[in-house]
Amino acid sequence: MSEIARYQKQFYYTEKTKSVAFRKQQLQTLKNMIEKNEQRIMDSLNQDLNKSEFDSYTHEIGFLYAEINFMIKEVKEWMKPTKVKTPASHFGSKSYIHKEPYGTSLIIAPWNYPFQLALAPVIGAIAAGNTVVLKPSELTPTVSSLLKQMVEEAFDPAFFTVVEGAVKETQELLEQRFDIIFFTGSVPVGKIVMEKAAKHVTPVVLELGGKSPVIVDEDAKLDVAAKRIAWGKYTNAGQTCIAPDYLYVHRNVKPELLSKLKDSIEEMYGKEPMQNDAYTHIVNQKHFSRLSAYLDNGELVHGGQTNPEELIIEPTVLDHISWDDSIMKDEIFGPILPVLTFDSLDEVITQVQTQEKPLALYYFSEDEQKQQKILDQLPFGGGCMNDTLFHVANPHLPFGGVGPSGLGSYHGKASFDAFTHQKSVVHQTTKFDFSFRYPGSKLGLSIVKKLLR
Repeated sequence: MSEIARYQKQFYYTEKTKSVAFRKQQLQTLKNMIEKNEQRIMDSLNQDLNKSEFDSYTHEIGFLYAEINFMIKEVKEWMKPTKVKTPASHFGSKSYIHKEPYGTSLIIAPWNYPFQLALAPVIGAIAAGNTVVLKPSELTPTVSSLLKQMVEEAFDPAFFTVVEGAVKETQELLEQRFDIIFFTGSVPVGKIVMEKAAKHVTPVVLELGGKSPVIVDEDAKLDVAAKRIAWGKYTNAGQTCIAPDYLYVHRNVKPELLSKLKDSIEEMYGKEPMQNDAYTHIVNQKHFSRLSAYLDNGELVHGGQTNPEELIIEPTVLDHISWDDSIMKDEIFGPILPVLTFDSLDEVITQVQTQEKPLALYYFSEDEQKQQKILDQLPFGGGCMNDTLFHVANPHLPFGGVGPSGLGSYHGKASFDAFTHQKSVVHQTTKFDFSFRYPGSKLGLSIVKKLLR
């Protein structure tokens, strides 16, 4: 691992990665690599997670195309030094922010969207002028192997390489001195990454998770709410970091919403979702067992069937859940939706405020004042009013968590910024030199007071 880090450091110091032409060329190479292997990518996603071609293209491949195209179009402008104002005390000088790559980057990817979440941060790293070492998840081995083959065929390993493996290999990579580390995954592992990075005071971007609520108020349009909640929750069998983790619904509309939610699930996945070839499976036996244990919580409203051999859990809704139930203790990360009931919005706000800050929050209401109240009083990484998940697909919106749900953000320009150091520089004139700035000037202090007051 040390040889990989050293090799990439040497390549970075050749200055090749810094030109706009090189960055655009590598981004285009990345796009060409994906286009050439589209079917292999979809096949590997199906092999590891039973993802349909629709889900694979929409949520993994298509997202990357849009991100690459956006970067190629904008990166030249983002790279330019930004001139900023200079105070009167600096008369004769000009001030700029220069956009400098961090250097060598380590990107550790998760298993739930194993292709998209591996390469999305790579796009930002390349656009910002860094070299890349990518560590895919060992829990999706087919995708991991394919990523390695594709990158080896398309890129110089001194610039972009893939390291496969599990915990041992990840630990060895974290011992190396990279210039920035980007990690997507669980909160406990994120803390380990942050601890390892602290050894060298390495900047980190942590994309984590948490219990993201979806709140449905009594004035919400229930047909729309039910469909959008079902889509947001059960996409990828709930194995999405920004999926609604639990539903908070107003007592007055709860029976109707739950009825419409069941209809929406059947409309999307059929009456026998475990027979639906387009329905994603749980990633492995460990996660299947963990999720199956939650099915004993509360009262079953819909779903609940499992197939241990195929690692399938039906889209499930559980009612009569309390904060004391085990399902409310940790992020679910699966197709099980617990339901809580409220009578007033203040009650919801008070309860959610006692929890860790979530990665996402979704609120359904036609009342703009209540929407604003949610925005003002509840901290969260990002989210939607009257929708779920959609904020993640806008390249003009930074995506990231807050507190335990994450550190830093990316997507679009935020990805470029995440892998870029803003170097502040004053360009000073030598045509004259003010004596009052130096010790010994009799008028110095009075002039300085006037300038800085």
